Amino acid sequence: MNNHSSIDLKAARIKGGVATDQRHDSAHKHVTGQAVYIDDMPEPAGTLHGCLGLSTVAHGTIREIDVSAVRSAPGVVDVLLASDVPGENDISPTGRHDEPVLADGKVQFYGQPIFCVIAETREAARRATRHAKISYTELPAIIDIGELDPVSSKLVTPPLTLKRGDAKAAIADAPRRLKGQMRVGGQEHFYLEGHIAMAIPGEDQDVTIYCSTQHPSEVQHMVGHALGVPSHAVMVEIRRMGGGFGGKETQGNQFAALAAIAAKKHHRAVKIRPDRDDDMIATGKRHDFLIDYEVGFDDEGRILGVDFMFAARCGFSADLSGPVTDRALFHCDNTYFYPNVLARSAPLYTNTVSNTAFRGFGGPQGMVGAERVIEEVAFAVGKDPLEIRKLNFYGPNGDKNGDRNVTPYHQTVEDNIIHRVIAELEESCDYARRRRTIDAFNANSDIIKRGLALTPVKFGISFTATHYNQAGALVHVYTDGSVHLNHGGTEMGQGLNTKVAQVVAEEFQIDLDQVKITATTTGKVPNTSATAASSGTDLNGMAAQNGARQIKDRLIDFAAKKYQVPHDQIVFLPNRVRVGNQEIAFADLIKQAYMARIQLSAAGFYKTPKIHWNRDKGEGRPFYYFAYGASCSEVSIDTLTGEYVVERTDILHETGRSLNRAIDLGQIEGGFIQGMGWLTTEELWWDDKGRLRTHAPSTYKIPLASDRPKIFNVVLADWPEAHEPTIHRSKAVGEPPFPLGMSVLHALSDAVASVANHKICPRLDAPATPERVLMAVERLKAEARRRA
Repeated sequence: MNNHSSIDLKAARIKGGVATDQRHDSAHKHVTGQAVYIDDMPEPAGTLHGCLGLSTVAHGTIREIDVSAVRSAPGVVDVLLASDVPGENDISPTGRHDEPVLADGKVQFYGQPIFCVIAETREAARRATRHAKISYTELPAIIDIGELDPVSSKLVTPPLTLKRGDAKAAIADAPRRLKGQMRVGGQEHFYLEGHIAMAIPGEDQDVTIYCSTQHPSEVQHMVGHALGVPSHAVMVEIRRMGGGFGGKETQGNQFAALAAIAAKKHHRAVKIRPDRDDDMIATGKRHDFLIDYEVGFDDEGRILGVDFMFAARCGFSADLSGPVTDRALFHCDNTYFYPNVLARSAPLYTNTVSNTAFRGFGGPQGMVGAERVIEEVAFAVGKDPLEIRKLNFYGPNGDKNGDRNVTPYHQTVEDNIIHRVIAELEESCDYARRRRTIDAFNANSDIIKRGLALTPVKFGISFTATHYNQAGALVHVYTDGSVHLNHGGTEMGQGLNTKVAQVVAEEFQIDLDQVKITATTTGKVPNTSATAASSGTDLNGMAAQNGARQIKDRLIDFAAKKYQVPHDQIVFLPNRVRVGNQEIAFADLIKQAYMARIQLSAAGFYKTPKIHWNRDKGEGRPFYYFAYGASCSEVSIDTLTGEYVVERTDILHETGRSLNRAIDLGQIEGGFIQGMGWLTTEELWWDDKGRLRTHAPSTYKIPLASDRPKIFNVVLADWPEAHEPTIHRSKAVGEPPFPLGMSVLHALSDAVASVANHKICPRLDAPATPERVLMAVERLKAEARRRA
C-alpha cells in the first residue's frame, strides 16, 4: 500500500466536524443576494401567475359569484372556483375535511379565498381580482374569544384534560388562594420570504411543485388529493425558505394546490406569490389565548394546587389547533412542580383565519400562564418572584424521593438542571446587587422606573404526535470521495443543513467541504415529517448518521477482507483510513471499494425511542428529553407615556454538546428577540367586522435592531449532561430559546409594580405594548390611592 504524500498525516482533526464553529452554508449567499429562493428561479417560458380573490365578510353564505368582468380583464387566462378543483376540495392537515381549497357556498372568515385569478402577469392577476362581484347573506360572526364560554362554546377539535391529584380540593384546603385571568396575544410569522409556490406540469398525471414549505410530504399529499392523483405523481422540492417559524408547516398547501390545478389545466407553469397584505390576511398565525387560573398556596409561596383553563382563538378550522393547545397544557408547568393540577384546553371556533403552528407550538403560551401564577403568588406573599420560582422548581436531578419530579401528564423529569442554570445565571448577571440598585433608583425617580426579572425555561423536545418522530436520509459516496446527502428536513435559515453535513463529515472523518446537501425533495426521501418541534437536527442528523454508518460498515468489511486485518484495526482518521499499520486516503479506499462492487449508497433511518402518549388518559412520555435555559432582563419605562427600553439581557441556555456553537448562538439570540417581540410590540387586531387591521409593516410592529437590549450577553450552557443519547449529545435549539423573552414581559411588570411599591400585582397582559404599560401604571396608581 502506498503512503500518499498529499495526505497531511499530522492533521489533528477534520475541517468542519461536529462541535466546531462553522458558518451557515448559505450565509454568504444570504448577505450578498446570491441565495436562490423560489421567486429567484428562472421561470419557464409561458409561466402564468395567480392571485387569490378574498371574502369581504367574516361569516355568511354566498348567494352569487359573478366573475365575468374578471375573466374579461386584460391578461386574464382563467378564474378558478371551488367547482374547478378536480379532486377533493380540502387541504385540512388533520383530515377533518374542514378547510376548503376555495370556499364553496359559505365563507367563515374575512379574507377567505373564494376564487383564484390566473393571468399572464402577476400584476394583471392582482388587478383583475377587484372586478369580482360577490353577494352574501351575512351570518353572526364570532371574533373575540373573550365573549365565549370555553366550556359550552363550539370547538374546532376535541379538548384535552391533564390531571394529577385533586386540584380543586387542594386549592380549597390551601391556607391562601387566588384566581385571575390573562390574555396572551397571537403573532404574525412575518417571514422575509412570504408564501410562494410554482407548479410545472409534466406528462401523464405528473406535476412538480417548488413550494416554500416546512413539510414537503404534506404538500405532496394535499396536491395529490386536490388533483385526484396518487402521491407518486406529485414531486415537491424546496432548497431553502426565507423564514418559516411554523407558519409554513401547513399554510403553503393552498398556494401549491391552486398552482398545481391551474398548471395541469392549462399545461403551463403557474406561480402564485401573494403580496404581504393578502399573505397576512389569508394565512394563520400564533394562537392567542385567554388563560383562567386559580391557585392555592401556603404562606411561604409554595404552590399546593392549580387549576388552568387555556382557551384559544383557533379560527374557522382545526388546522393544527389540537396539538398546539395540547402543547400549551404540556408546558403549563414550565419548570415548576404542582402537587395537584388540573389543566384543560378549549380550542374555540371563531370566524377568523385558522391559526396554525408558530415557533414553540403553544408551549410559550403555557409557560406564560405558569409565570403569571408565580408572579401572583409572589405579590401575595410579598417576595421577589425569583424566590418563589426557586421554591417551586421540580426536584434536583437525581432526587431519590422522586416526589417532586412528575409532570401534569405523568412523565418523570429525569434530566432537570434548572437549579444549576438559575444559580449560574443569577451569579453571572449579578442579580442581587442589581435588584438593590434598581430599588434605590426607583425610590428617587418619579417618572422613569426600572424593572428586573429572571425567568426559567423547560421545553419538551419531540412531536407530541408520536408517529412524526421519524426521519430518513439518503447518503451517496462518489468515487472521488465526495459525499452527496439528502434528508427530509427543510432549511429555513436555521442552519439545519450545515449541522447535518457536519454529522456526516464526522462519521467519515472527511472535511466539511466534501459533503454536499441538496434540495429537499419528496422524490429522494419519502414520507417525511415536518421540520418542526425543534426536531430537525435530532431526527435528520440521526438518520444521516445511520446512512453513513451503513456505508462505513461495508468499507470496514471490505478493507478487513482485502488486507487481511481484524476489523478493530481499521480506523477512520482525518481524510484517511488506517488499515493495520498502513494508511490510505479516504478517496482511494472508496475507489478500491467501487472496483470491488461494494455498495456506496445507503438509505438511513431513525425513530425516536422511549416516547409514547395516550391522549385519552392524558398520560405518557410525549417528550424524549427537556431543554433548559434562563434569561434575566432589565428595562426602563416612562410612566408618562408607557414607552420602554430593554437596558440589558443576560441568557444562559443549555445546548448539550453543541454541534455548532456559532449557529446555536444565532438561534438563541434570534429566538429571544422574536419572543420579546411577541410579548411586547407585536399586536394583532381585528375590528368588529372581522377585518384584520394589522396586515402590513405599517400597522404591525416587529422588533427592530434598535429594539434589542443595549447590553446583550448570551452564554451556552454546553455541559456534557444530556441525559439521553441524542446526536453527539447535543440538544435542540430551535424553539426552546423563544420563551426566554418572558423575562422582558416580567421586567416590565416589575417596573410597573414599582409605582405602587410592589404591593399590587400589575396583571400585565401580552403583548405589553406602551399603551398597555401606561394603562397598567395608571391603574396601579389609582388602586394605591384607593388603598391609602
